[in-house]
Amino acid sequence: MSRRENISFWKAALIRIAAVALGLIVCAVVIVLLTGMNPIAVYGGIVSGAVGSTRRLWVTIRDTMFLLVIAIGLAPAFRMRFWNIGAEGQVLAGAVLTAAIMIHYGDAIPAWILFPVLFLTSAAAGAVWGMIPAFFKAHWGTNETLFTLMMNYVASQIVNYCIILWENPAGSNKVGTINRATKAGWLPKLFGSDYGWIVIIVMAFAVLMFFYLRRTKHGYEIAVVGESENTARYAGINVRKVIIRTMALSGAICGIAGFLIVAGSSHTISTSTAGGRGFTAIIVAWMSKFNTFWMLLVSFFLVFMQNGTIQIASQFNLSENIGDIITGILLFFIIGSDFFITYRLHRSAAEA
Repeated sequence: MSRRENISFWKAALIRIAAVALGLIVCAVVIVLLTGMNPIAVYGGIVSGAVGSTRRLWVTIRDTMFLLVIAIGLAPAFRMRFWNIGAEGQVLAGAVLTAAIMIHYGDAIPAWILFPVLFLTSAAAGAVWGMIPAFFKAHWGTNETLFTLMMNYVASQIVNYCIILWENPAGSNKVGTINRATKAGWLPKLFGSDYGWIVIIVMAFAVLMFFYLRRTKHGYEIAVVGESENTARYAGINVRKVIIRTMALSGAICGIAGFLIVAGSSHTISTSTAGGRGFTAIIVAWMSKFNTFWMLLVSFFLVFMQNGTIQIASQFNLSENIGDIITGILLFFIIGSDFFITYRLHRSAAEA
């Protein structure tokens, strides 16, 4: 076995298509064995649940954008081999500051000022939340996996405290819809959709991050530090500066995800605002090899399957676990296809 030097786009695409087709066949067998149902009908239910109506389509697009923007935020940190497991906390940091400004200043600030303020402050909150573990890692070599993971719980407790402060109605243990009457701080419609601005902002980040990681000096430094910190120091790169700067960027984008969720969709704040997307986004970033355009496809696939699973669970009275099984099987074949794209097999060591 040896690593392929290159492979044509069409050959790689055919391998992936074949992997998905084989995965669907295996899933069909599993569906019949576990449920005795027609797998075509189950697949149809998944499609209907994810994109079967205009509303369902936009919900799938919205959820895809939320997952994608967090994966984009994780990409520079992971490319640097900084294991940022704290996206959930960084999202909550941006979300809680967005909610605070909407509650206290939403009706007092004009919209053309309010939205830039929400955008920048949520980015700053996420950046600070990301820089704290980065500072300790850069100066004292602390374990970033544990540090960022613990920061998630701290952020969750801060949100719990704020819920008590902003409780509405009293005794409900929730904030409720913020500015329901005035909709101050709610992202306006674009292209006739409540989620139009979310799509524009996230896709802009996807394009910018793609070029940032591959075409800029900072992107080059991130890659070198990720390969070897000693090599980076030998090349004159300030490793501490790169670590802190990169995690500030990573946290800022995750913080903006919190702004988009609160101002663009939920219009409230809770400990479940991030919804586990910070962990799912890790899968998205790794499967896509930090390519933001592949992240879009992977994010859509995961959200498509998740939303479709809800439909088949109600339509066919099935456990949602069957959807998880189908998703897992398909992911296994997709990841397996990457093996054949990346490596080539030989009949003998001499031929290799």
